[in-house]
Parts: sequence; structure tokens; C-alpha cells
Amino acid sequence: MNRTLNLQKSLAILGIPVLIIVVMILLTKSSIFTKNSNSLSIAITFDLLLTVPFIYFLQIRKTNIPKITILSFVIIGMVVCTIIIPSNNQYYLDLFKAWIFPVLELSIVSYVIYKLTRFIKRYKVNKNGSVDFFTVLKDTCREILPKAAVIPVVTEIAVFYYGFIYWKKRNLSKNEFSYHKNSGTISLLIALIVIIGIETVVFHILLAKWNLAAAWILTFLSIYSGIQIIGFIKSMYKRPISIENNKLFLRYGIMNETIIELCNIDSIEISSKDIELDKITRKLSFLGALENHNMIIRLKEENTLIGLYGIKRTYKNLAIHIDDKNEFKNRIISVSNRLKLDATL
Repeated sequence: MNRTLNLQKSLAILGIPVLIIVVMILLTKSSIFTKNSNSLSIAITFDLLLTVPFIYFLQIRKTNIPKITILSFVIIGMVVCTIIIPSNNQYYLDLFKAWIFPVLELSIVSYVIYKLTRFIKRYKVNKNGSVDFFTVLKDTCREILPKAAVIPVVTEIAVFYYGFIYWKKRNLSKNEFSYHKNSGTISLLIALIVIIGIETVVFHILLAKWNLAAAWILTFLSIYSGIQIIGFIKSMYKRPISIENNKLFLRYGIMNETIIELCNIDSIEISSKDIELDKITRKLSFLGALENHNMIIRLKEENTLIGLYGIKRTYKNLAIHIDDKNEFKNRIISVSNRLKLDATL
């Protein structure tokens, strides 16, 4: 029943703005518009760029829908105006694109930075100075973005942040453990960047002889892939595995992560033996069987592994690689034993 009501409410919120847009499109196809194109072009431009977003705002102002979604209707209005309004009647549209829209973009970026700063300060207070940017970024974006847009936006920002902004050395605390020093993942990803670079140059030269635009598109996509891989590599240095508040935070850069309640751990063993990966047995590494493991964690109940772009998979057994595997196991056992002792008191 609640789902039906929510669906009806969502359709009502979107229905009026969409209906106005459709009416404006149909109006430009009529004979009335042909006879009065100058005046009607101005009216349609203002309706699509101002009236539609304002009506949408009035409908969502008392809901939990993020106000930032108003920008989506502004962008839709700009695109529709560009398509349906004759080019010689786009004076006010061009003014909007040149002066108002950049201000809106800057305001949104400033708001995101402000919210991000507040979240970081809050995390520093609550976590005694230990801040995981990726987690803070997700919490921030959940407050200001539509649910469907959170993970894609967070992933893209995180790739750029870890790849080009975060250069400060990350010193591990006593409850944190690295996983990249003795694994072959870093070398494999660096080799992949080199291969992409070589192939990009070769294919660019060959494609340029056929179609210069296609050559540059391929080159851009290859450069973007290289940037993503750099972000992935650096995030492994900056996001260690940690034990905090009776929980095990397992991270593999920004590619995979999961949180395990220590009381849910059935057993933890040091093992490098091959295991069969299936729906209940997985690896923390996004490379799967391509990367070796040296520990296996078995749980009492199923848990969720979250991958790139929010892809979720369940597991009950998880194979991981820890650089200091003995200290890691001892720490887990120590904290688990303390929890059992506390439970009996």
C-alpha cells in the first residue's frame, strides 16, 4: 500500500513539470508558433528555464527529495530549448547559458564542498582524527543527491581525488593494516597502464588515417581509463583495512569494501591454498582469482560485499591478502575474545 502511495506521489511530482515540457514542445509545432515565433520563443524559454524548475521546487520543498534535483530540470529545459527554439530566437537562452547556469554550477559545487567540510570535521571529532574520505564523501552525497546518482558520482570524484589530489603520506595506526605491499596487484595495474598507453598511441595513428574524430575519441577514453586505474592504485595506499568499534572494515581501495561485525566471525585462518569461488565464497580483491590470498575469514551469517558503482554481492567466506597476516589474526582473536568475555559478565 505504501509503495503504491509513494509511486503515485512521485508520478504527481514529476507529472506537472513533464506535462509543461510536452506542451511547450507541441506548441512549437503549431501554426500559432509559426506566426508569433519571436514572442512565443521568449515565453517558452522562460517557462522551460524558470517556471518548470520553480514548480518542481514547490512540489518537493516539503519532501525528502534533494533540492539539488532541481538542476536536472534546468538542464532538461536548456536541452529542450536548444532543440525546439529557432537558433535566431535563442538570445535569452544564450544569456542563461553564459551567465546564470555557470553561477548555478558554482553554487552547487560550493555547497558540496561546504557539506563535505562539515562531514570531515564531524568524523574527526567522532573518530579521533581518523578520516576515510571515501566514506565521508558517500555520506555527504547521500544528503544532497538522488539515491541513484550517489554511487556513480562518488566513484568519479574519488578516482580524481585519490589520483591527483591526495598526495600526503598515509601513516598506519596500530589498528590499521596494509594489503598492497606484498601483493602483485599494483604491478599488474601499472603494467596495464603502460599497455593502454602504448596501444593508444598505435591505434590513434592508425585511426587518424581513417577518421580523426574517432581517433581522438578513442584516445580520450584511453586516457580516462588510465586516470581511473591511477585512482584505483592510490586508493589502495590511502584506504587501509582497520579494526574499529568491534567491527572489521575490509577495504580494497575504492574497488571493494565490506564491514564485518567481529561477533559474526566464525573462524579466521592463515592460508594460501586455492579455493573455489562461488556465491558464498569470494575474494576481497576485485581481481578475483588473479590475485593470491593469504587469509580466509569464515562468517556465521552472510554478509554483503560492495564493489565499484555500488554493485552488491553476498558472501559467507572471504579470502583476503594482508601484509602482516600474523599480527592481523592475533588482533582479531584478541578483540573477539574480549567481546566474548564482556558478554559473559
